Amino acid sequence: MSAIVADREQTTDRKPARDRKLTRAAASSDRRFAVISHTLLILWSVIVIVPMLWVLVSSFKSTSEILSSPFKLPKRWRFENYAHAWTDANIGKYFLNSVIIVVSALVLVMLLGAMCAYVLARFEFPGRRLIYYVMLAGLTFPVFLAIVPLFFQLQNFGLLNTRPGLVLTYVAFALPFTMFFLYSFFRSLPHDVYEAALIDGAGDWRAFFQVMLPMAKPGMAAVAIFNFLGLWNQFLLPVALNTDQDKWVLTQGMSAYASSQVYDIDYGGLFAAIVVTVVPVLIVYIIFQRRIAGSVSQGTFR
Repeated sequence: MSAIVADREQTTDRKPARDRKLTRAAASSDRRFAVISHTLLILWSVIVIVPMLWVLVSSFKSTSEILSSPFKLPKRWRFENYAHAWTDANIGKYFLNSVIIVVSALVLVMLLGAMCAYVLARFEFPGRRLIYYVMLAGLTFPVFLAIVPLFFQLQNFGLLNTRPGLVLTYVAFALPFTMFFLYSFFRSLPHDVYEAALIDGAGDWRAFFQVMLPMAKPGMAAVAIFNFLGLWNQFLLPVALNTDQDKWVLTQGMSAYASSQVYDIDYGGLFAAIVVTVVPVLIVYIIFQRRIAGSVSQGTFR
């Protein structure tokens, strides 16, 4: 009997020892993973941040300083580079055009995309699944294949080389992604809230705008940022559909400014124009970055 008790005591002593070894091994593995992941993140941050800081510092230099000492601080901070880029290179006019076109397209695509996603996610009707997959097919269609048909369509409607024509094109370009992204948000919203709104006398329109849409704010904010980034940096569509120089957007103006100087390039003004182009995107991202981190979800059909 005493031998059995002794064996049991030895077994119970071995179990904690084995558990401690497993715990130490798991902790060691976690530390190695943390070190590797943080090292990669630091390297990636350096790769991204250093060129941006170099462009920012170079925007305050003269061309001779940039070529002779590219990695030194400027001897004199030349704020006139920004004034030159803003006025002489018409970056200010192109910036205003970009703001008008992108903001208008963003408001329209968010409204139409949210309404489309809401109807497909919350209502049952014949053809619902077909419409969903047709919209998804728009994500797989290369934009450059639609340039020629878009050109002739806008020309026939009298919208070629106009801001409204470019706005409508941007909306059509961003609508499938917006619907795809917001679909899962409206699908996951509780039905009880919608039914309570109907009981209180709200119609479908009021229930959508005053109840369901505010509940989808995280998804709306995230997809708005993604759309803003894509539309702000759009180059192919405006180059093909907006050849009127007075209505150029910022990407067209930057391309023309860089190519017009040929061999006598004002690198200080060029880098200042790049900073002006990038700053709005950074501001929008910094303000709403928590929305992106907390609201990315998969838009699957259920």
